[in-house]
Amino acid sequence: MSDSTSPLLLSQSDSIESKQLPPPPSLDETIEQCIGDFSWVQFLQAFLVSFAWVFDAQQTFISVFTDAEPTWHCTQLVDESCNSVSDICQLSKNSWSWDFPVHTSIISEWGLECASSLVKGLPASSFFMGCLAGGFILATLADTSLGRKNMLFLSCLMMSISSLLTILSPNVWIYSVLRFVNGFGRATIGTCAIVLSTELVGKKWRGQVGTIGFFCFTLGFLSLPAIAYVNRGSSWRTLYFWTSMPTLFYSMFIPFFVRESPRWLFVQGRTEEAVLIIKSIASTNQNISHISFSNFCFERETWNVDLYSAIKVLVEKKWAFRRLSAVMVAGFGIGMVYYGMPLGLGNLSFNLYLSVTLNALSELPSSMITFFIIGKLNRRSSLLGFTILSGICSVMCVLAGKVSATLQIGLELVSFFSACTAFGLILIYTLELFPTCVRNSAISMLRQAVVLGGAISPVLVAAGRKNGFLTFGVFGLVIGICGLFVVSLPETRDRTISDTMDEEEYKERVAFSCDNIS
Repeated sequence: MSDSTSPLLLSQSDSIESKQLPPPPSLDETIEQCIGDFSWVQFLQAFLVSFAWVFDAQQTFISVFTDAEPTWHCTQLVDESCNSVSDICQLSKNSWSWDFPVHTSIISEWGLECASSLVKGLPASSFFMGCLAGGFILATLADTSLGRKNMLFLSCLMMSISSLLTILSPNVWIYSVLRFVNGFGRATIGTCAIVLSTELVGKKWRGQVGTIGFFCFTLGFLSLPAIAYVNRGSSWRTLYFWTSMPTLFYSMFIPFFVRESPRWLFVQGRTEEAVLIIKSIASTNQNISHISFSNFCFERETWNVDLYSAIKVLVEKKWAFRRLSAVMVAGFGIGMVYYGMPLGLGNLSFNLYLSVTLNALSELPSSMITFFIIGKLNRRSSLLGFTILSGICSVMCVLAGKVSATLQIGLELVSFFSACTAFGLILIYTLELFPTCVRNSAISMLRQAVVLGGAISPVLVAAGRKNGFLTFGVFGLVIGICGLFVVSLPETRDRTISDTMDEEEYKERVAFSCDNIS
């Protein structure tokens, strides 16, 4: 009898002792204590890092204008069979003419108007395929050898240089290769920017700071139709010049003005550097001299983090693989609509400059909703609702095209707005689902899935010029079905983020035990 009760007595004794001697603060709690209230230094750092999203947006959607199929008109009294609904590939070359100079688009400059949809969509698809390759190859470098700051610098530099070289493209094949390189460099910009900016602040401001990048992305998206309209009639190469030069100058600022993530430095064992950064970004009214950085409750990982071990451990751990699979499937559907909708605007009977501007403007309320009520939103149910709404409106957009062009663009805007909001939510959700040591890699894998959806969308857009359902109908079905996978994820609202896989796995076991007891 005494043998059976001794474990109970021991556990009670341990429990009393643990109450008398509270554990030392964790890494997250220590950083939170040091940082204090949100300071101007933190805001400037978060804004400077997030500004990279401006250039990311420009390179992502620049093909909406550079690769657009220009409008044309019939030349006078040359061919009576020529009219506005004619197929120009069935007309003689001298019976029609482009409305603008041939160098305004790659389609007109290189005579691609009668090429297959695969060739027309090749540059845009190559860009997204480059994003896939770059995301996979560069993903773990930000978690391992390079860190968030150096990876951001390398990505911006590579994207700006490849964009400048694109100006020299002599044909669609070289152009597609350079777009691939551009996408390769761009792949980790958004990931590094959102991870670095959120890891520089405490839990209270994490969600709001994460949305700064969304505002910057919207600013970059909005700048495109403005730059394109000012340079209408000019060569498509002009757009690449005016978007690549600011990116090149911005990348030069990163090594001197951006600070590395103190969380990542702690995980890497570079404690002294982390402490210096924490002291430099802490609120001016915070006295952190009394805080000990050597006595917090923080365990290093029990596995060795090398180049691809971050992805490997995400696959090997069952709870991590389940979460990663769910967010990647949902991200695939979101990416198809998020990247595909703007590319498909040319298929609508609406002014291209105005429709792109309206789509860019729809990201503003999306970002504002995410910014102001992210603390009140349950991640799982909100994400599910927005993906379903986007899917329904996208499918209805096909039917509305037969009724009214205004109704069609309205439904398209609601669908794109919902996809934008879902994109922002799933990024913040993923930030909270995975610990510091693999957070950048997890978000990179999510963005890989988002980009994969984007890589398929140009082919669907090209095919949808003859059958609208192949564009907006497929978009709606995919995002609606893929969004259902978030039901399997745990809720993370107001939950403290973890720093190691062991810490997160412990929380997972505790949550599983509580669910079984209840």
